[in-house]
Amino acid sequence: MLDIDADSRGTNSVMSIKAKLSEDLKAAMRAKDTVRLDAIRSVRAAITLREVDSQKELDDAAVLDVIRALRKQRLESIELFQAGSRADLVERETREKEFLEAYLPEAPTREAIEQTVAQIVAELGATSVKDMGRVMQASKERLAGVDGKQLSEVVRALLSR
Repeated sequence: MLDIDADSRGTNSVMSIKAKLSEDLKAAMRAKDTVRLDAIRSVRAAITLREVDSQKELDDAAVLDVIRALRKQRLESIELFQAGSRADLVERETREKEFLEAYLPEAPTREAIEQTVAQIVAELGATSVKDMGRVMQASKERLAGVDGKQLSEVVRALLSR
């Protein structure tokens, strides 16, 4: 569905994510794909805004953080539009979300999350939900690209046993 190659999905990319966005912007303009065009423009605008705020150029890791934040916004919008019975907007936001996800590295599976969190809980000696903050922080460091909501559910479940 999307014409994003494997190089743009991970850390081993030859082309930076910002360069890939520029190439994809040109391709979307040629294809007159307004949804992709809007998604790319929103990513580039968010990157520029973050760069101006921090007064430095963003590296690929920081760009991925921006893309994750935009993906999260799309998920929230999809929920709201579904509640408002706006199927047209749900479809558009879903396409934009899928486009954004193509730039993100593969998220770890639930199994991998559970195994890693269990290992961290054992290492930290965490015994109750009071230790959730420490476990969450350590888990986020080890599980790049993990969904915070899913991670929180797993950590809470393991600490509540």
